[in-house]
Amino acid sequence: MYNYLFARRNGGVCILRIEDTDRTRFVEGAIEEQIASLQWAGVTFDEGPHVGGGHGPYTQSERFDLYREYGMQLVSSGHAYYAFDTAEELDQMRQRQQHAGIAPKYDRSVMRNQFTLGEAETQRLLEQGADHVIRLKVPHDEDIRFQDHVRGEVVVAGREIDDQILLKSDGFPTYHLANVVDDHLMEITHVIRGEEWLPSTPKHVILYQAFGWEAPSFAHLPLLLNPDRSKMSKRHGDVMVADFIAKGYMADALVNYVALCGWNPGTEQEFFSHAELIEAFSLERVSRAGAIFDYKKLDWMNSEYLKKADPVQLATELMPALQQLGYAHLEPGYVAQVIALLRERVTFLKDIAEFGDYLFGDTLAEVEPTLWTELRSNEALRATLARFRDGLSADVLAGVDAFKEHIKQCLAESGLKMGAFLKPLRIVITHREVGAELYDTMVLLGPDRCITRINAFLNA
Repeated sequence: MYNYLFARRNGGVCILRIEDTDRTRFVEGAIEEQIASLQWAGVTFDEGPHVGGGHGPYTQSERFDLYREYGMQLVSSGHAYYAFDTAEELDQMRQRQQHAGIAPKYDRSVMRNQFTLGEAETQRLLEQGADHVIRLKVPHDEDIRFQDHVRGEVVVAGREIDDQILLKSDGFPTYHLANVVDDHLMEITHVIRGEEWLPSTPKHVILYQAFGWEAPSFAHLPLLLNPDRSKMSKRHGDVMVADFIAKGYMADALVNYVALCGWNPGTEQEFFSHAELIEAFSLERVSRAGAIFDYKKLDWMNSEYLKKADPVQLATELMPALQQLGYAHLEPGYVAQVIALLRERVTFLKDIAEFGDYLFGDTLAEVEPTLWTELRSNEALRATLARFRDGLSADVLAGVDAFKEHIKQCLAESGLKMGAFLKPLRIVITHREVGAELYDTMVLLGPDRCITRINAFLNA
């Protein structure tokens, strides 16, 4: 999202790249799902596998020859080297370092690589087809420096950086090599990503220096956190955009809320249109601290967006769900009226289908038996309902004053209080104890449907 907002705010080009070099984590259909989720949220791209562009291909698994070429270029220039260590040897190295109280890191001075084996033995092993990787040769006697838009100047001692694998034994690149090569070839000017990549950035800076390329500007964003301040992840619940879509969140609400997680506009404004987010966004106002993802705040924001949305458009979105529930006879105009009446009482549009069932159909929910028996045994209530029914007409429902006057006349004859009549009347009409204004509800239903429901109660 922040990449998109930054690109649009500064007149840049936003590129979608599929980084799928780790084939063990490939999930069928995931790429298509992510692209669809981004499109739903209004995050569009100028270049990418789904739109094309002049810097393709945009899927890394289609660029392996490029990575091999640039990896070998680093070996030739002395900025990378061959390493022939087995998994067992690497495990033994790490165990020795842990026993010595040293942070595990590849030790090129004692392991089996071209520096300890010599050129002749290295060449012999390569000719034999021995398994090997290509590692980055980190300058241990230098400090690696870069400027981050969020973190400020970052300085890391070279001796603390691992000799990262660039090309694996199967010839596949690691993220680090592929990422740097692609960013350069695709002319990326700004890299905006999560702070979990901050420790890897010095390795990337070293690679840019080794190639003689200008590094892009970096900005490492705070993470989204669970309420317990753990990293938001699939282990702690739904985190995919598709999950939020399925729950019924509106695109504008989710985008607005996520934009404010980690970014402060510097004003009291909470609600932003798409255009306003683009106009207001800047990296300078991105926080360093992780942002707690507050589902209650998101729910509130979604309900606010629901209140402001066009009921006619919402009706179009709700119609498929209503048809699945058997309400095939409904007209979109009527559904829009129901939405306008009920949306202040729900969080999600889809909730209206259940919450407003008494407005969509005449098969009503079951009333709690004890309550139903109590109402039916109240003779004063039954008599008042009968009088109310007999005088109910389109004229009575033509205005709230006429409606109230009709009720007062009925109550004057029975002696019931207003509150003792209105709640039972609501239950008789809707089979629910809470809902929208009773007058507005009955206007939507019309006098005939209301009379039918009163009769069903009195005649049962």
